[in-house]
Amino acid sequence: MSPSTILNLLGYINLFLAGSMFFPLLVNWIYGEPHARGFLLSIASTALSGLFLILAFKRSSRDLSHRDGFVIVAFGWISATFFGGLPYLFTGTFDSLVDACFEAASGFTTTGSTVLTDVEKNPYGVLFWRALTQWLGGMGIILLSMAFLPFLGVGGMQLYKAEVPGPTADKLTPRISHTARVLWQVYILISAVQVFVLLLGGMNLFDSLCHTFTTMATGGFSTKNISIEHYRSPFIEYAITFFMFVAGANFSLHYQFLKGNFRALGQDPEFRFYSGVVLLATLLITVNLLPGLSGDILKSFRLAIFQVVSIQTTTGYSSVDFEKWPAFSQYALLALMFIGGCAGSTGGAIKCIRIYVLIKEAARELYRLVHPHAVAPVKLGGKVLSQDTLNGIRALFFLYIGIFLLASLAVSFLGADIVTSVSAVATTIGNTGPGLGEVGPLDNFAHLPAASKWILTACMLFGRLEIYTLLVLLFPEFWRK
Repeated sequence: MSPSTILNLLGYINLFLAGSMFFPLLVNWIYGEPHARGFLLSIASTALSGLFLILAFKRSSRDLSHRDGFVIVAFGWISATFFGGLPYLFTGTFDSLVDACFEAASGFTTTGSTVLTDVEKNPYGVLFWRALTQWLGGMGIILLSMAFLPFLGVGGMQLYKAEVPGPTADKLTPRISHTARVLWQVYILISAVQVFVLLLGGMNLFDSLCHTFTTMATGGFSTKNISIEHYRSPFIEYAITFFMFVAGANFSLHYQFLKGNFRALGQDPEFRFYSGVVLLATLLITVNLLPGLSGDILKSFRLAIFQVVSIQTTTGYSSVDFEKWPAFSQYALLALMFIGGCAGSTGGAIKCIRIYVLIKEAARELYRLVHPHAVAPVKLGGKVLSQDTLNGIRALFFLYIGIFLLASLAVSFLGADIVTSVSAVATTIGNTGPGLGEVGPLDNFAHLPAASKWILTACMLFGRLEIYTLLVLLFPEFWRK
């Protein structure tokens, strides 16, 4: 491991972050708001910390090791959580570090849980920063940095493996920096299309940009207190549903589709599973809502598919207060928080590919009980999965559930009721946003004690970095030469 190289590259990440803060400063100027000093202080603090790390520590000439990659990614996200919270502190949005870090972590990890009690009373610059943090975090701060690593003379494969969600990290092109640029180009292109569609639907430019940023990132921060329900527009609901669904799919499939491989989506087993879960959950909830909506099947379907896609993709928007829904529908949404989107998407949670493989492995074990001597490998897309891959999926599932249980116990110990505790941890570790109970779709996390907020902030980071990247740092063996 090379500490000087790690600190040097963390300095460049801080410079990227400082540069991104100029955008909310520009919005602040456009709307004539008196918070320029807060953004300038944030930019100066973040940039100076980055310059100090770059000038004080020199990079070694050797390639990054896998341990270097884990440390850079983990501390890069922790650093973004701290420095990304500075605009909230310096503009007076929050007066406590825990609230500022919670909001920043929720933004960069694309969780969407908030400690703002009245979103609409906040300055445009602050609301834009909230949305921008989600858009940057959606495709990944480290992934953005990797696009520029060749200019720094650094290879990025180890960062890619530690950053990109999923059991495997496949490159789209031979050069990892080119892969990063390709993914960002697809991300920007689809984002531009969504802005145009939302403008057609009657949103103003500011709301269109903010909601596009938080849709494509599957983040869910809205500029309105009651989220998408504010607009009361079926067109906007269906449009956002479509783009949430797109963002929840593997972006490498979108790249192949744009390159002319129109069968890529249909041939991918994970995408078929993802689509099947969305369809099944939508149908079940639609039927469950019908009696309470006087048999209005179109409204039942619209409300159901919006919330299913929002929770399944871990976006977290709401078009209705689903805490008023029947218990079955609420429980179904809670279950979707654990499944999440596809690997290689901006969605969080366990991921469809892992759930799909675990189901196939369970089916194989049942088959082997009947045919004990049969050779029945687990396949995905016609390819046999290695035992290492299967072990990794099982271990991550175990660790995910273990952290969920321990964090739920801790939050409940600190005073939250069982529904609030369970859903708050499920929604933060799954990077979803709203929960149930006291953290429902029309509530917030502001009332929770500071200790609970720190626990949930950690859950957001564990979920976004898929457990291993942070957990491995706690092992003494990791730090030994």
